[in-house]
Amino acid sequence: MTSENSFLRLQARTQRFTLGSPREFRIAPDGGHLLFLRSGSGEDRTHVLWRQDLGTGQETRLGDPAVLLGGAEELSAQERARRERSREQGAGVVGVGTDGAARVAAFALSGRLFAADALTGDARELPAVTPVVDPRPNPTGTHVAYVADNALRVVGVDGADDRALAAPEGEDRAWGLAEFIAAEEMNRSRGYWWSPEGDRLLVAHTDRREVQRWHIADPANPGVEPAVVAYPAAGTPNVRVSLAVISLDGTRVEVDWDGVDQPYLVTAHWSAGGKPLIAVQSRDQRQVQVRAVDPDTGATEVLHTETDEHWVEITPGVPAWTPSGDLVRVTARDGANRLVVGDTEVSGDLQVRAVLDVADDVLYTASAEDPTQVHVYAGDRRLSTVDGVHSAARSGDVVVLTSWSLEWSGPRVQVLRGGEAVGQVTTHTVDPGLTPNLQLLTVGERDLRVALLYPTGHVPGSRTLPVLLDPYGGPHAQRVLSTRNAFLAPQWLADQGFAVLVADGRGTPGRGPVWERAIAGDFAGPTLTDQIDALHAVAATHPDLDLTKVAIRGWSYGGYLSALAVLRAPDVFHAAIAGAPVTDWRLYDTHYTERYLGHPDESPQTYTNNSLIDDAPKLDRPLLIIHGLADDNVVVAHAIRLSSALVAAGRPHALLPLPGVTHMTPQEDDVAENFLLLQVRWLKSSLGVE
Repeated sequence: MTSENSFLRLQARTQRFTLGSPREFRIAPDGGHLLFLRSGSGEDRTHVLWRQDLGTGQETRLGDPAVLLGGAEELSAQERARRERSREQGAGVVGVGTDGAARVAAFALSGRLFAADALTGDARELPAVTPVVDPRPNPTGTHVAYVADNALRVVGVDGADDRALAAPEGEDRAWGLAEFIAAEEMNRSRGYWWSPEGDRLLVAHTDRREVQRWHIADPANPGVEPAVVAYPAAGTPNVRVSLAVISLDGTRVEVDWDGVDQPYLVTAHWSAGGKPLIAVQSRDQRQVQVRAVDPDTGATEVLHTETDEHWVEITPGVPAWTPSGDLVRVTARDGANRLVVGDTEVSGDLQVRAVLDVADDVLYTASAEDPTQVHVYAGDRRLSTVDGVHSAARSGDVVVLTSWSLEWSGPRVQVLRGGEAVGQVTTHTVDPGLTPNLQLLTVGERDLRVALLYPTGHVPGSRTLPVLLDPYGGPHAQRVLSTRNAFLAPQWLADQGFAVLVADGRGTPGRGPVWERAIAGDFAGPTLTDQIDALHAVAATHPDLDLTKVAIRGWSYGGYLSALAVLRAPDVFHAAIAGAPVTDWRLYDTHYTERYLGHPDESPQTYTNNSLIDDAPKLDRPLLIIHGLADDNVVVAHAIRLSSALVAAGRPHALLPLPGVTHMTPQEDDVAENFLLLQVRWLKSSLGVE
């Protein structure tokens, strides 16, 4: 019998101890108030729109689902898909758009459109076609745009004159929405951008008629028809994206953009005093063009072309204009991802992570020599003063600084004015009751960053421990960070009797373009080698690690890496749990897979070399494959194909299907707890330990 307040149940109820964290900050340019989202407590999934008076610090509810809905929240299939792309598991107000003054706030609840006035406190429903997707006011606060039935619509903030500005021409076409690839791989969740004057919009049109159709079935309910999804697997056609400038009177100007040579719309930016900017990318991702758009004619001018022999990395927040008309961009040069304003590099040798705000100077996040730390900089000034992982939002002279650290659980949110702390935003995160027994190490000839966790109270030399590697290990995700919350689940695993290792190898972010591109054309080699090297380097100085009992577990890319480990390095790894693994890269999406492995028609052997399917006959270690049957990102065909190959080769293994589960792991209290307890029991049995 387990406690209702066991760590695993608490972790599930608190969504990994993130509920109650304030987020989505919108700061009034006059410095008078701040808007943000936060759930009512650390165990409440329902997020509320809050307002803080920056003079007094008083916080008030501005958009409360309990008041506005008066009942249970209901989500459309389209909204559930959007949340899956962003890995959003919360409820209530999970996204908000504001006007330029941060006075008018628009948001969707149960597919209905709501607007709130930050000065009067009034919140009301606006008449709209439902279900509403991605509502956002114009900068002047007179209108709210939104998408419904794949059409871009607009309504007055007073609720008058709701109308369609652009309606789809037929099936599988849409205005104003981000396509799957943009949302999943490019960090672009929107499909329209308001002009600074609020009288026009730059709008994306998507056409997915050429994209192949896959069917996501629900074997637990055979009477339910399979969901049909347009999935652009590597080497197959993508969604076609085009752009138009649309005025509030419906006048439309097509944007002259070559969607053939540069088919990917990476992002767009439209600020006061400058033409709209778009960044477009070639299919092989070795070129990104920054183009200025003439909103009156639709003509575009190439302002900058970034090229790379492997791929051009996408950095959030760029390109952008400064108020003086300089182009802000990030370039990979001389071993660093560098921030460039006009013709001037402003970040030195820092590894720039994201651009947060552009004013007279640029607010951005970056790492210095230590990639486990991410700091906030304004120009050449570092605003974050303590070790950890930081982010920020800014308007005028007010900065909201969010800080995670090894010294405390959850975030701390400070309000800075003119660089000085003048207040804070309350957090309601739950104390996990767990302090990681953690060592952050730098090991091996490549200075691999590794986290080593022992059971709570472990006395060095008292006993040897089986080893559990718990990596992600792939691009665009970093596990070894200077924040306590990153190591809560690994510490729980350690407390089950393991020495747990988390290692970030080549390909992970924070260490520059050479490190990131070391996996070009070869996922399997560098990422597996670095896990092995990290294990052996740590064990050389920590004799309590028992190298005769080594297991590995992971999810998504970590699942791929775990299966790869027992298939190609069974002398090192003695058991593996592969959760939602990519097993055949021909089944994964275009933008991610082709960036690293090229086009499958041009590099078929590269795909074979990085696939797990042909390795099936090599398996002679215990392998548990886990996969959600409703996963539309890494579809369950990955697990089925590997399992089938293992059966054909006569190799015993275990396959655990999870009905109704997507790419996100189960979060119900009892299911989440049993899900991890099952894995621990399986690992101990496979390693022959109690």
